[in-house]
Amino acid sequence: MVITMELVERINYLARKKRYEGLTEEEKDEQQKLRRQYLDGIRKQIVDAMDSAGYTRTKKHDTRCGCHDCKTRH
Repeated sequence: MVITMELVERINYLARKKRYEGLTEEEKDEQQKLRRQYLDGIRKQIVDAMDSAGYTRTKKHDTRCGCHDCKTRH
């Protein structure tokens, strides 16, 4: 997921609208979806940067872990 200016602008627009006018249920759903996309993009950028720097994870995961990595793998 690439974080685009349009994504950030829409998130900010919905935040301002929520503050001053309120949001419809559809807008609330859209806001949550866009925030999730934004956070996923940030996480990917951090993981990519750490991978590029040579950082390796040492924690062993299993299906009961519940971390973001395990949730996406299982």
